[in-house]
Amino acid sequence: MILHTENINNKIKSGLYIVSTPIGNLSDITLRALEVLKRSDYILCEDTRISKNLLERYEIKSKLIANHKFNEKKNLLKVIDILKSESIVSLISDAGTPSISDPGAILVNECVINKIDIFPIPGASAVSSAVSISGFSEKYFFYGFFPEKNSKLKEDFERLANLESCIVFFISPRKFNRSIKNLKHYFSNRKILVCREMTKFYEEYIRADVDVLEPFKSDPKGELTIIISEKVKEKNSSITLKESDKDNIQKLIKKLSIKDITDLISQNTNVSKKEIYNYCLKLKNEQ
Repeated sequence: MILHTENINNKIKSGLYIVSTPIGNLSDITLRALEVLKRSDYILCEDTRISKNLLERYEIKSKLIANHKFNEKKNLLKVIDILKSESIVSLISDAGTPSISDPGAILVNECVINKIDIFPIPGASAVSSAVSISGFSEKYFFYGFFPEKNSKLKEDFERLANLESCIVFFISPRKFNRSIKNLKHYFSNRKILVCREMTKFYEEYIRADVDVLEPFKSDPKGELTIIISEKVKEKNSSITLKESDKDNIQKLIKKLSIKDITDLISQNTNVSKKEIYNYCLKLKNEQ
């Protein structure tokens, strides 16, 4: 295959380029991104060891500058001076699109102040990739990483629970396990998609109802991207389980899981899944 890149050098102006890199599979990078990285005088990257895996694969030999959350402010004047000298500077993160839950926003704002040109080089994003396969609303709110303090998390969940769109989070598996109780409390009667190791060899996609979420038995590697479905009109909470439904549940409780019973019974009743689930749980505890 012949790649037509005539006059590509003349099209790359000096300035800051926000370059999206793969979120896992190293083949997920655009031809334009590769050209810009090759032509860059400097590449700012979070972890030079991680970035070298990508850059060496595509024989990119531009100079690297470590630029992470612990030194991005310290680097600021140096990088601005480089940009003012009409250099081509690219900013990349360890994975995906920079300055979205990654370092970059501070530099972008400083470039705006100094009237330095900023160019986006679009590509891979864990957010849009996850939303595209969710089957949820096309309207979404991106929250980012869970806060460290549980009190802050509850405060934010209280507000997010009222949004009509689906909601995208980044989270570690360990923190996900600790947050399941809060997820069930604030996002009851919704669905969830848990994306792990997207685009990689062991990629996994777990779909479930929030009300019946269960923790990982062991912490999987990497970060998770999770999506909570949009707020749906709740079923009439005044409607309770019929005696016939209760009889069916009592027959099924020893044969099926609580989740399977909840899904089965909810198909033929207007009772909320939460009520069905709680009744199943009560029977289990009585055994």
